[in-house]
Amino acid sequence: MYESQEIALMESEMEIFPSKRSIRFCTEQLDGLLSQDQQELSERVAHLEKRVREQENEIVCLKGALADVLRRLGQVETSSKSQNSILPSRPFKTPAPRRTERPKSQVIESSNFTPRSSAPSSARQTPRGASANTMKKWGSTEDTQKTPRPHSSSQLNHSKRLSTSHGSLPIKHAVSKGIKPPTWDEEDRYIRMHLKGRPVCLYAPSTLDCYDVKAAQNPPEHQLKLEWVYGYRGRDCRSNLYTVATGEVIYFSAAVVILHNFEEQTQRHYLEHTDDIKCIAIHPDQVKIATGQVAGHEKKDGKLIFPEGKKPHVRVWDSINLTTLHILGESEFQRGVCCVSFSKVDNGKFLLAVDESNDHCLSVWDVDREKKITESKSSGDPVTQCEFHPSENSIVCCGKSQISFWTLDGTKLDKKMGIFQKNEKPKVVICFCFTSNGDVVSGDSSGNIYIWEKGSNKISKAITNAHEGGVFSVCSTDDGEILSGGGKDRKIVLWDKDFKRCGNDAEIPEEYGAVRMISRQGSMILVGTIRNCILQKIDQSFLPIVEGHKEELWGLDTLPSQHQFLTCGSDKYIYLWDAQTHSCVWKKQISEEAHCCSIHPELEVAAIGLQTGKWIVLDLSTHEVVAVYHDGKEQHECIQYSPDGKMLAVGNRDNYIYMYDVSDDGKKYHKIGRCSGHSSFVTHLDFSMDGQYLRSNSGDYEVLYWHTKTCKQETQKDDVRDLEWATQNCTLSFDAVGVWPDGADGTDVNNCSVSHNKKLLVSADDYGKVNLYEYPSIQPAATGHIYPGHSSHVTNARFLCDDSRVISTGGRDMSVMQWQVYV
Repeated sequence: MYESQEIALMESEMEIFPSKRSIRFCTEQLDGLLSQDQQELSERVAHLEKRVREQENEIVCLKGALADVLRRLGQVETSSKSQNSILPSRPFKTPAPRRTERPKSQVIESSNFTPRSSAPSSARQTPRGASANTMKKWGSTEDTQKTPRPHSSSQLNHSKRLSTSHGSLPIKHAVSKGIKPPTWDEEDRYIRMHLKGRPVCLYAPSTLDCYDVKAAQNPPEHQLKLEWVYGYRGRDCRSNLYTVATGEVIYFSAAVVILHNFEEQTQRHYLEHTDDIKCIAIHPDQVKIATGQVAGHEKKDGKLIFPEGKKPHVRVWDSINLTTLHILGESEFQRGVCCVSFSKVDNGKFLLAVDESNDHCLSVWDVDREKKITESKSSGDPVTQCEFHPSENSIVCCGKSQISFWTLDGTKLDKKMGIFQKNEKPKVVICFCFTSNGDVVSGDSSGNIYIWEKGSNKISKAITNAHEGGVFSVCSTDDGEILSGGGKDRKIVLWDKDFKRCGNDAEIPEEYGAVRMISRQGSMILVGTIRNCILQKIDQSFLPIVEGHKEELWGLDTLPSQHQFLTCGSDKYIYLWDAQTHSCVWKKQISEEAHCCSIHPELEVAAIGLQTGKWIVLDLSTHEVVAVYHDGKEQHECIQYSPDGKMLAVGNRDNYIYMYDVSDDGKKYHKIGRCSGHSSFVTHLDFSMDGQYLRSNSGDYEVLYWHTKTCKQETQKDDVRDLEWATQNCTLSFDAVGVWPDGADGTDVNNCSVSHNKKLLVSADDYGKVNLYEYPSIQPAATGHIYPGHSSHVTNARFLCDDSRVISTGGRDMSVMQWQVYV
């Protein structure tokens, strides 16, 4: 009985508790359902993320459309008020004549900016990944407001600082203690000025009446506006070529950030920096920009100082209206800012910056509060790239012999070094980029490409010998492909999602140099090179869009009857540029470094002075060297044709001026002799209008005069004081005394040039400034308009043939700038 009850109980328990096989079956079913639900959930999340991205792009498009409408409305509103607007870019026109009566009002320092528009210029924004042809919708260069609308007390303080940083830059400083002011000798009628304690006598024309050496001279009614920058800083800077929401390509050269519309051939310029720009970053909204600079300097009382606004710092600004929003770290950075990057996961709340100090400190800033939240030593060696991760609150940094991964937790930075394990450890990790799934792809000096899995500091995949020589740039695309650019092999290689070669490699021509950075926007691939060029990749070929010199630049001359100009420099290249199309007409590589140039009045040839004592004659139509001459063993500092083209003077560092007869439209030369009398190297030359006399300056501030046919020095000042000079290259002359600042040491002004209508005088100084004066500038207290843009000494400045533009060249910044003349 009990057994039957137990059996019944066991049967009932079996009904209540299923067998292990049944339990396993049910568990598997449950796991399958959970796995299926998890997969469906992941797909839904991915779909939603895709829709969010598409909506973000649509919002950016709508913002761009609205900005374009506002820009066009502003154009309509201001067009009727632009009676004295800037001269049009094409065709060139001669500026309106200057008033003959000089204003009697008190002289004031002028702004380097043009009159402000009634409404800020705007642009059509395009989503990331949009086709390149949408750039056609972006408008041409606009005048923009330079003072931002402050949103907080801190921004208000910054706006006050901005008004003094560039708005009114005085040309003259107070006379320093112990420096003798210029004096006037009434009997012999000359100004005596002192350069480095040495007296310099500049003789006035005999027709001058009632001269007062202390009188002021007003700046001219004409002004300049930066119209075009030729060149790109790719020689020594990385991560400096991007596309913004307006569809413009953004890069920098010297102290100017350039927003370039390739389709419409227009440029806009951000001019608030005070010295070399070294890095650039784009905000996630594709509108705000961050740029970092090195320390700027000025000269005061004979000493270099680093005033407020010229210390290393980062500027955050709006790319639509070119207004400064924030200034970070003016008292924090030591040498310069070499890397900047916005955070991505919090929509650009934070900005990281790397200082070029010995420890290469990495700092993170709260942008809106303009406050540093944390800082850490990065490396004792140079840092080549540093960026926020696009999908994590982390930072990747690379440089010499290392790649590091940082985690930002509040105000704490934790660092993990990359582990190379069995893979080759390179001398330098040059570059990296992020894939669509968050992996890090790095390129190094050994030609290897390593893939670092998201969240890990170990290599998950290695592509060895991807390039011959170093990998200088890597770039990811929206579809998961990778572009890599080589240094030594100059190749652009496309890799698929599995990091296999796609087989359509392209090689950059040697004349443009190695890859510096690859940038891809939709179907458009741009390549910045170490020869300061920007190329557009079209199929397997490359179209040069931006070209420039690579080494220090001194030689400049303009064609006498065309809107073109010639430049030459230490990179052994000669360029002929067209100022209307803003393009290179042709370039010629020569065997030696060049320093100066002069174009024959008949437009057939140009004489090029080299740094070895040679000078060559170049045929401008065939680009061939038609003659080579050798005078002295040192560098030719200046070279000049006479107004009729029948004579040539060559000034050398050996203190001599070599004179030549010229025939056959500049094809044949016969040496007349040499002018001997200077006790230092010859710096500048001017012919008289009749070609009978020559005026020269030297490195020890001498002003001498010569008979061109006999090479004899003219010592009677009354015989030369009333001569009319064809050019005004000599910085030491009575008509150019106003270009010298008080307390000048003789090297502050590198060059000056007079307009063809003899109304304006432009000078190039040692502090990156182009200065515009009335001509003649005969008052030591003369003031003029001053224009920043160059970050190095400005070596030369010239007017174009119709005086509608001024061309200036930078020394170590290697840039060529074109300035528009307007009233």
